This record gives sequence, structure tokens and C-alpha cells, in this order.
Amino acid sequence: MTFVDHWIDGRRVAGDGSRAGDVYNPATGEVIRQVSFSTAAEITHAVDAATEAFASWSRATIATRTKIMFSFRDLVDHHRNELAAVITEEHGKTTADALGEVQRGLEVVEFACGLGHLLKGDYSEGVSTGVDSYSIRQPLGVVCGITPFNFPVMVPMWMLPVAIACGNCFILKPSEKDPSASNLLAELFTQAGLPKGVFNVVHGDRVAVDALLEHPGIAAVSSVGSTPVARHIYETAAAAGKRVQALGGAKNHMVVMPDADMDAAADAMVGAAYGSAGERCMAISAVVAVGDAGDRLIPLVQDKVRALKVAHGDDPDADMGPLISGPHRDKVLSFVEAGLAEGADLAIDGRELASTDGGFFLGPCLFDRVTPQMSVYREEIFGPVLSVIRSDSLDDALGIISSNPYGNGTAIFTNDGGIARRFQSEVDVGMVGINVPIPVPMAFFSFGGWKASLFGDAHVHGTDGIRFYTRTKVVTARWPERSAGAELHFPS
Repeated sequence: MTFVDHWIDGRRVAGDGSRAGDVYNPATGEVIRQVSFSTAAEITHAVDAATEAFASWSRATIATRTKIMFSFRDLVDHHRNELAAVITEEHGKTTADALGEVQRGLEVVEFACGLGHLLKGDYSEGVSTGVDSYSIRQPLGVVCGITPFNFPVMVPMWMLPVAIACGNCFILKPSEKDPSASNLLAELFTQAGLPKGVFNVVHGDRVAVDALLEHPGIAAVSSVGSTPVARHIYETAAAAGKRVQALGGAKNHMVVMPDADMDAAADAMVGAAYGSAGERCMAISAVVAVGDAGDRLIPLVQDKVRALKVAHGDDPDADMGPLISGPHRDKVLSFVEAGLAEGADLAIDGRELASTDGGFFLGPCLFDRVTPQMSVYREEIFGPVLSVIRSDSLDDALGIISSNPYGNGTAIFTNDGGIARRFQSEVDVGMVGINVPIPVPMAFFSFGGWKASLFGDAHVHGTDGIRFYTRTKVVTARWPERSAGAELHFPS
């Protein structure tokens, strides 16, 4: 059995063999390799390597860091098909979806290539007689990222290019369910000329996570995961004195007004709910249909779903692949059963695909006439299950969204600019789409939600990412032509 090893100090490092996990191909249900689980000693090895590398990397010129980032960008672009193949094999998403993931990650690398502009400080001349003040941004030290299974390339690249470009050294703990892409990124960074120890990958489960959160040599933690995991990471790392950005779960709503283009809205519902088998933190999982919009939408969505092909991700005709694991597929199935028991109308039943070819498949499911009290609405299902809630007005729709504990993403479909403007202003959510179902910002903006979808003050990438991975130092300087003698009073 092939092992996925750690990447520490510029090379592959085998685990001590005491603990490991199985890596599955979700489309077949077969174990295809195993991944070594880190011990506390291996975490310390990675931190020590990163700490040693930081002494020189933090002093590397902007020109040096920029050159390496451009080389890394070109290598990722050249190897995008290889990265996508690894994603599809271990995660299960379609090849087209995996290639899209690589592209969105590349956009953050391209943003980080502009670090010469991004790291500029402020300068004020003559704040007092012969005195100038200016600010400079400096790296934090050794930082780490804890990333989920659903985007094994994109989410790490939300973090590591920005952190490394800012002069930090980075330790990545990817999901143990699809770990191989992270090692490939490490190899590409090494080929780009990144010095050893600047980027390290350690694999494992909660033991590795807690070792990172508690290690005194780590200055900051970035993470994406479910809300319970995000809360644990935030509370543990913050108690240890670390800077933390922990993105949590979501229940993303899409409001469809009666004046919307219903065919476009139905397309958006299908794509945003069932793409990547619903395993996206920005997936639409609840549609609030205002007025008669629900009666017009449901038949359209049913027709569009019937045309979808659920198959292995490497099938060029596949629209949707399997879920990540058998236990997760079974958990999603349990929500479907609960929705039926609670009285929701199962307008599309994808359960007949639940055991296709031994893989972890579940077809698209659509519930109509869901109420906010039902578990299919309250819980983050993270699978191909979409709930439609009927609403009488925009006020009602806004009330439903505002009452939800999550505040990650939302969207509205309407042809009325006034309604759209009111919605974007009043909705209690961090990322808003207007006739855009998945409003993921471009890399030069920042990604992050509100409420229980974010723990910490900083969103990822964009200008928030630069601020998170640096600390500001303000210098006040005077170069007098001659000594003016001691000044005992407070300068003004």
C-alpha cells in the first residue's frame, strides 16, 4: 500500500508508522493509499524547520519572493491537469469542477505576485519639526493552515501564497481524506525555488490539529471547516495567544422574487446546490421562494435535474460525482429520511443512486414546503439536498435569513434594482450575490462570512489576508543637523 508522507524541511518524511488512515476513491469505495498521521514530535519537527527557515526567508527581498511566486504560479498552471486528476481521484468531484478549483486557487497566487504593492506602508513627512513617521509591514513568523476535504487545492491556496509572500513560513495540515494534492503543491513550490522549511505539510487527524493549535512556536492559525471545528480551533488557538481566522459552516439562502427570470433561477439552483455533490461551503442549500415563485420553479428544477448525469468524476459527461466517504453519504441520507418524517415534500428523490458501483453516491434531492423548524433546514447537510421554503414577501425572506445562525453567503434573483439594493443592504450575511448564485469574491477581495460562519476578525486572501499575515510597525524618525540638547517635556 502506497503511503502519503509528510513534507518537512524540503523533502518527504515518512511517518513513524504508529498511526495512519485510509484514503478512498469515493467513486469506487476502494482504499487507494494510506496517509501517515503526525505525532506531536513530527509537528515539532515541522515547526523547528519552519522556525529555522524564517530567519532568512523573512529577510528575503521582495524581488526574490516575487520571482519565486511567479515561478510557482507557472508551475501550478503547467500541472493543473495533474492536480485536477488527484482531486478527482481522492475527492470524487468531476474533472471540470476540479480544474475550476485549481483555477480559483491560481487567482490567489496571482494576487500574491503583486506583493511589492501589497506590502507598502504609509509615510507622513514633517509630522513635527524635522520628524517623519512611517509604517512598515512585517511577517509574523511560523503560521499554519488547517484545511477541509472539499477543496484540497483551492482552500490551501487561499492561505499559503499570501502568508509566504508576506515573509512567513507555513505549515499546512490538509484533510486526511484527500491529502495527496498538498504534497504535490509542496513539490511545485520546491521546484519554484522556495527554500527548504518555508512550506511544510503535516498529515493527520485531531491529534495533529491540537498539537498545532497548542504549539508555542506557531504565531497564527487559519482554518476552514464546520462551525464546531472552527469554534474549537478559535478558542484553543486564541487561548494559546495566537492570531486566528477560523471559517465555519453555512446555510446559504437564495431568494427568488416573482419577477425573476425563472429559467435562469432554476439553472442557478441546480448548479449551486448540486455542483460538487453539494460539498461546498458556498453551496445554496435553501431557496426562499417569494409569492408564486415556488410553483413556477419546482417543475423547471425537476426537468433540469432529470437531465443530470451522476457518475465517476473522471467521466467526461458527468455532472456530479460521489460524496467524499461512506459515513458522510449515510449522514446525508439520514437528513433525507428526517425531512420526510417531518413532513417536507420530496419533489426529487436521489436515493436510488445511493449505492452506484460501490461508490459513495447520492443523487440530487429536492425538498419543497420546508419550514425553518425542520432539521433539513436547521442543519448544514453538506450534500446534494436542497430545501425550498415558501415566503409571502421580501420582508419575510429577510426575516428567515436573519434568524439563521449562519451568515456565510446569500443570493437574490430579481429584475428589480430597488429590491436588490435593499436586499444587499439589509441582509445579515457576509457575501451577497445579485443574480449570482455563488458569490465567491475574486482573490483581490476577501472571503468570509458573518455570525457562526466566522470566528476571528479577518477574512481570507485579499487585503484582509495581507493584514492577517503581517503586523504593522510604526517608526518615528528625526535626523537633526545638530544636537538640540535634551528635551524633558512631552514633544508636541
